[in-house]
Amino acid sequence: MKIILPDGSFKEFQIAEESIAIDLKCSAINSVEVLVAKNGRIILELDQIRNEDELNIIEIINGG
Repeated sequence: MKIILPDGSFKEFQIAEESIAIDLKCSAINSVEVLVAKNGRIILELDQIRNEDELNIIEIINGG
């Protein structure tokens, strides 16, 4: 599985099927501060991911 981080860098992992919430926790990414696109589509924390998926981590910017 390929994970593209907000800074444009990427990591590749081999995983057993799991939810995105578990993967973000293991990557030390706060799931409240990002959106995740799997193969080009925004997904939820409980969605399953597999090794053949490409995840794009999109940082949420907020402010006033």
